[in-house]
Amino acid sequence: MQEAAVVLPNSEWPYAQILLRMALGLSLGLLIGLERERRRKEAGLRTFGFIGLLGTMGGAMGTAYGLSALVFTGLLAVVLNLSTLRAGQGTELTTSAAMMVTAFAGVLCGQGHTLTPAAVMVIATALLAWKERLADFSMGVSESEVRSALLLAILAIVIYPALPEGAVGPWGLIEPRAAWVTVILIAGIGFFNYVLWKLYGTRGTELSGFFGGLVNSNITIIELSNRVRETGPAFAGNAYRGVLLATAAMLARNGTLLALIAPATLLGAGLPLALMLAASALLVSWSFHQRRRQGSAGTPTLHMAMPFSLPQALRYGAIFLGLHVIGALTQRQFGDAGFYVVSVLGGLLSSASAVAAAATLAEQGAISPATAGVGAVLASFTSMAFSATFVLRMRDQGLIRRLALSLAAVSAIGVLGLALGSATQPWARALVTGLQQVR
Repeated sequence: MQEAAVVLPNSEWPYAQILLRMALGLSLGLLIGLERERRRKEAGLRTFGFIGLLGTMGGAMGTAYGLSALVFTGLLAVVLNLSTLRAGQGTELTTSAAMMVTAFAGVLCGQGHTLTPAAVMVIATALLAWKERLADFSMGVSESEVRSALLLAILAIVIYPALPEGAVGPWGLIEPRAAWVTVILIAGIGFFNYVLWKLYGTRGTELSGFFGGLVNSNITIIELSNRVRETGPAFAGNAYRGVLLATAAMLARNGTLLALIAPATLLGAGLPLALMLAASALLVSWSFHQRRRQGSAGTPTLHMAMPFSLPQALRYGAIFLGLHVIGALTQRQFGDAGFYVVSVLGGLLSSASAVAAAATLAEQGAISPATAGVGAVLASFTSMAFSATFVLRMRDQGLIRRLALSLAAVSAIGVLGLALGSATQPWARALVTGLQQVR
């Protein structure tokens, strides 16, 4: 009598899906193995390819098999280090760590993940390939820079999430997170400027001025004024262009906010913002032209001890918090009639916030697009005027005079644009209405 066949448990795997997972795990292993092979390491292209396949098979078969793949990879790393020690070559800690990362990425591939293991392996390969550059960078980083980076991370990652959301207090006037964002911005822009200055010298001033102005032009100009006080008049030309570029970035950002939230507000605000932006760009271009004519003999050498000052960031954060409370009280006291007052005060705190609030009110129908546009331009004027007060702290009379005249000229052109826009707004509105009817 023929015995019955013994049926063992089995699992049907979709062939195409498993094949793709295996191909991804193998490719990622070969990627990092190629870098190790180029450096003539004991564990190279084939070894890392096998580790990628091992992790992928373990991840596909289940948690227990995935853990077994990691254990086998760890044993392989131990054997590798014993071999190199016997040969008198020292330990291979970096290669061993790369082997474990490859095994973990393979397990993720076996479980069906794609972007996560791919991103991890690309980063791991970059860390291996940039060994010399990272070593040079780490040797050039000072203790104060490390402390500043850690402090900035604590401000943004540790303290900010612990603050309560929304308004607090009996009248709901204080928003702790909004106030703390100002502190983070001041510290962050200071650190960003420091990095640009360290990489590009004084050439980074214009870059930091423009990119900082996209975030908060007032805070950026505060930082530039502090650098002028530290370095003296040799830095005046760079600071002049940095302030004007921060102003231009602020104007471009405010116009973009209006266009994105409530395009109709550009009928009243588009012309003055565009004219002020063009005037700022023209002044910056003329300053660059003068610098080229004078040559680079006057380029200063910067010596900065700290990327940013925490007491200064906290001080200006407290000032902006006070302005925020005053703005909220004014809005409650005057209602809709206090919109322009709030816009002016909002420009002191953050013109971006004031412009976004105005555009949102116009989009919701609470105020007219024309009123919102004028409020946005007023917030931009106030931001420029507030920036001018920090220019006075630079203690360089020539630079203060140049910036005062330039900012006054940009503001005058904005006032002219506001008057022209108000006069031509009925025609522009009729033109827009006609185009909409044609469509």
